[in-house]
Amino acid sequence: MLTALTNTGKKICLGFDYRKETLMSLRNKEEFVCPICRETVLLKLGDQRIFHFAHKQGSQCRESFENESYEHVEGKKQLFQWLSKQNIPSELEYYDRNIQQRPDIMFKFKGQKFALEYQCSSLPDKVFRKRTITYLENGYTPFWVLSSCHLHQKRKNLITLSNFHYSFLRPASSGRLYIPAYSSEKQLFQLVESISPISIKNSFAHVSFLPIQTLKLDSVLEPNHDHPPTQESWNREMERYIFNWALHPSREHRPFLQEVYNQGLNLFLLPPQIGLPVTHSVLIQTPPFIWQTYLFVDVLANKNPQDLISLKEIYASFQKRIFNKQVIIRSHPQIIDVNPFSAIIEYLELLEKLNFLTRKVDSVFEVQKKILIPQSNRERDEAKRVFLVQYEKMLARP
Repeated sequence: MLTALTNTGKKICLGFDYRKETLMSLRNKEEFVCPICRETVLLKLGDQRIFHFAHKQGSQCRESFENESYEHVEGKKQLFQWLSKQNIPSELEYYDRNIQQRPDIMFKFKGQKFALEYQCSSLPDKVFRKRTITYLENGYTPFWVLSSCHLHQKRKNLITLSNFHYSFLRPASSGRLYIPAYSSEKQLFQLVESISPISIKNSFAHVSFLPIQTLKLDSVLEPNHDHPPTQESWNREMERYIFNWALHPSREHRPFLQEVYNQGLNLFLLPPQIGLPVTHSVLIQTPPFIWQTYLFVDVLANKNPQDLISLKEIYASFQKRIFNKQVIIRSHPQIIDVNPFSAIIEYLELLEKLNFLTRKVDSVFEVQKKILIPQSNRERDEAKRVFLVQYEKMLARP
């Protein structure tokens, strides 16, 4: 650990760059205690590791600190110094006795109290959620920062994200959702933005690389990049995904495939209006082409021009699929004010922009055009060509 108290109650923080000679002199004069358990700790000043305090052998408090990796200790030290250089009131390894939690850094910024956690190892979802909820319930804004070593890009703009990664998803005040990551080795932030899941694990995303030396906190808390995937690249990746998915179906995929076939549909001949990227599909673990297929089967397929569709009808269908575990909602501990149903609304609004629907009132849409099912590969290719032209025109509108 990097903080301790002297016997006189003075706090010593090794987040500041003390010279070794200064610390050796201090060690000869003072004894140190742990701010949490008040047991004696030793000031370690070796050449192989970062200067740090350590509990004595057999301490009951050891597990709180002694298992920290070099990356974690160095990372939180760098982040603390980064905040301090911006004159942001910060406290390294702050222990809140009321909630018995110790964020790596507590800092105050623009009237908010933040709990920064730099996470270098995997953490069970239950623990992540409990700590986050405790922060929220006690006036903190949680700011979880993922170690960059956990990020793996498959191809340009395509990244692999697990449920663990999605736990770090947080909202900017603008409503943008992003994942902040930091590399202590390279001393730079990586912000994963414009996340558009195409499967449970793979997503299109824009990753920014920001050197910490010239970076301000505002740029990390309020990222503003918007780089949605092109429909052409999305379609290409979607076709690859559906082909592999159908070729090697897992046990959990089989009920969906069975329902598709029972409905007289062909997985490879779905309308191009199914499986579109929308902003808040990141909140739903089930891939977009699956939950949008369910919406099509449950509601849209049987609607004709001038028929009405109510959000109540769509919501009931969505909830039934969730109840039957056919649609899975992701766990997002840091996102408390956004309903996953927002993704459904965005999808309907996208169909409205594409002139398939018209909103009559807030909760009712009217069908303008029926979504047609291609009957052959030739029809599918022609439908996709026409759709792409229409989609590009829609994106070009002011």
